[in-house]
Amino acid sequence: MALINKLHHIAMRCDPAEQYEKTVHFYTKVLGLPVCRTWEGGTMVQAGDALLEIFSGGETTDQRGIIAHFALGTDDLQGCIDAVTAAGYEIISGPRQVTIPSDPAFPLACAFCRGPLGEEIEFFQEL
Repeated sequence: MALINKLHHIAMRCDPAEQYEKTVHFYTKVLGLPVCRTWEGGTMVQAGDALLEIFSGGETTDQRGIIAHFALGTDDLQGCIDAVTAAGYEIISGPRQVTIPSDPAFPLACAFCRGPLGEEIEFFQEL
């Protein structure tokens, strides 16, 4: 039996306060993710079955760490691309369609952008 049954949340620290506001705006207004709770200096948004936790007061945000990117599932890849570019963010890779040569084969479409904290975000659409 697995001890872990889902991705619960990804936490992102923002500093200064303007970065926090910009990041909350990106995920809630640009990508349309609903806010599920807020507290002083923090916002949690629903991203499908997982959560994104955005909070202020981070010591540093310019280190990428060991996470290369995180993927947000979508049924409207072009809608994500349009929303991101309309908000002034750049698509850094894609869109493209690929089939992962697994058993069974896994066809998908994806595109990547960089978010307000420099985080790499993949928009992932199963085909």
